[in-house]
Amino acid sequence: MSQLYNIIEPNVISEEMVQKAVEEQSQDDAGQLAKREGINFKDITELQLSFRNILQIDNLWQFENLTKLQLDNNIIEKIEALESLVHLLWLDLSFNNIEVIEGLDTLVKLQDLSLYNNRISKIEHMDALQDLQIFSIGKNNLATLEDVIYLRRFKNLRTLNLKGNPLCDNEQYAPFTVAHLPELVYLDFKLVSDTMREAAILKYQYSTEPLKQMEAQALAQLEEKQAKQNELEYHETAFVEYLNGSFLFESMYEEDAEAAKMAYLPGVDDLLQAYRKEFVSVCENLFNYGLKQYEKREAEVSDFYESLHEALTANQEQGRKIILEFENRNKRTLDEIQNVSSYDIAESKLAEYNEDILQLSETLMTLEMQTADQLEELIKDFERNIAVLVSTFIENVQGMMAQCRDLENHHHEKLLEISINTLEKSAKNELDKDLPDNVRMLFVDKNTIVNAVNASHDIHLLKIDNREGDILSNAHRWQASVMEKALQNEIDRNRNRVKEIIQYIDHLQEELENTETLKPPE
Repeated sequence: MSQLYNIIEPNVISEEMVQKAVEEQSQDDAGQLAKREGINFKDITELQLSFRNILQIDNLWQFENLTKLQLDNNIIEKIEALESLVHLLWLDLSFNNIEVIEGLDTLVKLQDLSLYNNRISKIEHMDALQDLQIFSIGKNNLATLEDVIYLRRFKNLRTLNLKGNPLCDNEQYAPFTVAHLPELVYLDFKLVSDTMREAAILKYQYSTEPLKQMEAQALAQLEEKQAKQNELEYHETAFVEYLNGSFLFESMYEEDAEAAKMAYLPGVDDLLQAYRKEFVSVCENLFNYGLKQYEKREAEVSDFYESLHEALTANQEQGRKIILEFENRNKRTLDEIQNVSSYDIAESKLAEYNEDILQLSETLMTLEMQTADQLEELIKDFERNIAVLVSTFIENVQGMMAQCRDLENHHHEKLLEISINTLEKSAKNELDKDLPDNVRMLFVDKNTIVNAVNASHDIHLLKIDNREGDILSNAHRWQASVMEKALQNEIDRNRNRVKEIIQYIDHLQEELENTETLKPPE
């Protein structure tokens, strides 16, 4: 441990430390109130923890909405415990004892990062920071210009500070950096001129061109990978992933050691190829059917929410109209109350206004009840339509999976027939070709070969059953989820609307009470 620790007591970020820091940076009345009543760290967007002898980062998980964090001028040795700060835009870790760049994987929104004056010898582990615009890593131990090439992945990087690293002693440092990072605007606090940029790019074009080609290939591969992932996710939402090919068929044989042995039997190869072709054809039919049904389900959901939106829009327009009419009518009443000279007249108009408020409350509540009834009917229709779609889908899936079982049963019968014939020929030494020793072991007697064929058959049927079960359970889960969401949304909407009406009526009542205090004297 550094000798510095002998004179400076190292600290770990504690709850007391962050509490004190928040209070110090909130010295206004709001800050004093927060100090008395407690501070919700989720509301804090900026935190300053500089010059606090911090050795270890900790206890920041509650600051989930933090956008700016200052940890400069401490004795921090490791970047850690920042995982929850997913909204961080600005991070200052300058003037510390950090040796390795790490712990930044979740900070995907980070735009400004300072690691100035640390002990870092390699730029690495920053791939997640694709929004990075400003990067300061001067006065570290970077010794090779290869570190500059790593920074090419940050397409938004415009300001870079490397000054004070050993690599800057290389006379080619500046042109090399500008050539490999042509989008830089500032390097080491100096504006990169167009003249310098053009000269640098020309000088290093033979080394940057291969890099561009490699990066283009890598980007193409990444895009292809992402496209495949997106396609897989689409298939998963349709519940038919990996059914557009031989995946299910191949999976039936992955754990089937007996089938691999029986593939040596005469005639089995042709039998297997014919079985495979028919089986895969059924799977592809199921796959295409599943995609079409998915589109139908999506269309049904879209139509439902569109109808919901139309009904709510009509309700909101009607409600606004009722309130506008009320406010126009009673604005005149309030003006009259404040200007009348007679107490009796004022009292009468106040009573009339109060009655109008009660009538407005009843009208708005009635309108909300009518809307709730209308939406309830829409949800019931939606539930019926979804149930029909899902039940039809399940029925057809079961039918196609039954075809798969029929094919498997037929294959099993033929394989059993071939196996028994092979057993008989083996007993008479009439086989056309020699079989491997591990295959011959199956032909000890009829029970052995029958058991082997049946075991293979059971594995295949189990795979088919499991795949069918997955599809059905996913369909049922989707149905339950989409209905739960629709119902919960309506419950929340109704609760919020009733609350809005009550709050508005309370506001009017309060306004009426204030008006009463202004009644003319008797």
